[in-house]
Amino acid sequence: MATQPMRPPLKPVAAHSAFGDLSPAIVRELETVSLTNHYPTGAVLFSEGQAPRGIYLVESGLVKLSVCASDGRTLILRIAQTGEALGVASTIGARDYEATAEAQQPCDVTFIRQSDVLRMMRVHGEFALWITQLLSRDYNSTCREIRTLMLSGSASEKLARLLVGWLDDRPASSHPTRMKVPLTHEEIGQMIGTSRETVTRLMAGFRKQRMIAQEGATLVVSNRLALESLITA
Repeated sequence: MATQPMRPPLKPVAAHSAFGDLSPAIVRELETVSLTNHYPTGAVLFSEGQAPRGIYLVESGLVKLSVCASDGRTLILRIAQTGEALGVASTIGARDYEATAEAQQPCDVTFIRQSDVLRMMRVHGEFALWITQLLSRDYNSTCREIRTLMLSGSASEKLARLLVGWLDDRPASSHPTRMKVPLTHEEIGQMIGTSRETVTRLMAGFRKQRMIAQEGATLVVSNRLALESLITA
């Protein structure tokens, strides 16, 4: 069951990072039907198998998307960042949410009800196109997840592909080889389908080969070419 967000809700902000390049008129209408809430770490926005209520737009922070197997194993699909939308396909297709969304760190998330999303899609072509673009991004992310899990021949290749992908997903930065990794080794293992012990061993090996360095929660990719050489598919 989804965890209720902290109350009271935040007031609508002047510029929603997740609304992208929508025209001011559309954004103003969205602000009248949306609600932005603050979620603490560990709060569940929606759960796998739950009937869709609407879409969630990440304004700040990180949200973990995961699925659970019948044997209790958890697979983390991805970590959603600022500007990403969650639950779009389920909302549009009127199907149960296919994953669980959990706050990986304190975050602000804007919610738009299913009825308002569908109504605005019928009325505004610009909004319908925006929703289509969100679906396209989800599709691309899913394809990349499949490539990471199914086309990588070894755990070391999966981990290398994950780290390189994280670098590519970061916005332009003055430190292109540095990134914050807010995941434990167990959670990284859940992203690439292996154990915490294997991730710890591989990370130690990457450090020994001077491919990466660790500075607290900051990961430094000191030899990207060496990491990319592990990726064959």
